[in-house]
Amino acid sequence: MIAPAPQILFITATRIGDVVLSSGLIRHLAEAYPGARLTIAGGAAPISMFADTPGLAALLPMVKAPNGGHWLTIWRQTRSVRWDQVIDLRGSATAHLLRARSRHVLGRQGRGLHRVLAYAQVLGLEATPPAPGFFVSAETQAAADGWLAGSGDIVAMAPAANWIGKTWPAERFAALAKELLGPEGPFPQGRLLLLGGREDVPAAAVVAASLAPDRVIHALGEPDLLTTYAMLRRVRLFVGNDSGMMHLAAAAGAPTLGLFGPTDDTLYAPWGDHCAVIRAEPFAAFKGRDPQLNLPEPHMASLSLDSVHGAALSLLARTKGAQP
Repeated sequence: MIAPAPQILFITATRIGDVVLSSGLIRHLAEAYPGARLTIAGGAAPISMFADTPGLAALLPMVKAPNGGHWLTIWRQTRSVRWDQVIDLRGSATAHLLRARSRHVLGRQGRGLHRVLAYAQVLGLEATPPAPGFFVSAETQAAADGWLAGSGDIVAMAPAANWIGKTWPAERFAALAKELLGPEGPFPQGRLLLLGGREDVPAAAVVAASLAPDRVIHALGEPDLLTTYAMLRRVRLFVGNDSGMMHLAAAAGAPTLGLFGPTDDTLYAPWGDHCAVIRAEPFAAFKGRDPQLNLPEPHMASLSLDSVHGAALSLLARTKGAQP
């Protein structure tokens, strides 16, 4: 008699960046338990990045509801299954209310660790943490390549963030684009890929104006996140604020320069030896001026164009053999 396929429930985050940083655990589970049926719950947009995962049984989008009603919805959707494993990176009570042979729940033990290490610790993998990354089907990659049709190396930028405090001025992104893609730059025949959500169009427009229109690829608000990830696999350099898009670029293997100010790069630096971080000031300095890290101030203004340009060139030199 053939044993039934293991049933695994994976509850991840709602924010893009945290879902990306947890994605290595899904790759680990898919490879460690061939034939397993994976059900993944998390933020509605971010969990779509798992759409090409082998053995995927279901994606369960979590839409925040009053009084924690979204957790009741997840419980109703999953209570009828006898799970072999429940992995809960939200530290919720849900994992303890389901029938499961084993439970792995993120608790306080991960405090102070980079998020990749904290998530890996949930499955006892902190010694060899699985690098973030997603499965990409041939169809998804073909769609991504369609967006990038043309010639020349691609430099990607995400010039916005979810808070003005984390946002390097768009005018400096524009000047950086001119430096990198201008006649004297490393990519005189290259193209600029602009990434972000629809709400980021104004900032992206400032950057796009620095180059001829036929050298700019606009991908704001579309395509979907998994296709964007597949696009980033073709990118020679990514520069962006600390954001979900920065983590997506790093997970895709693009040489990634993260611009940091009032967030802690010891916890949220882009993951991988093909990545680099440049800070405006030490994190403690920002905490001293803005203890709650919520003031509507452009904290990143002290980060100079010259320093970011130099860091980008250093990263390019260090990753010279990288294949887009």
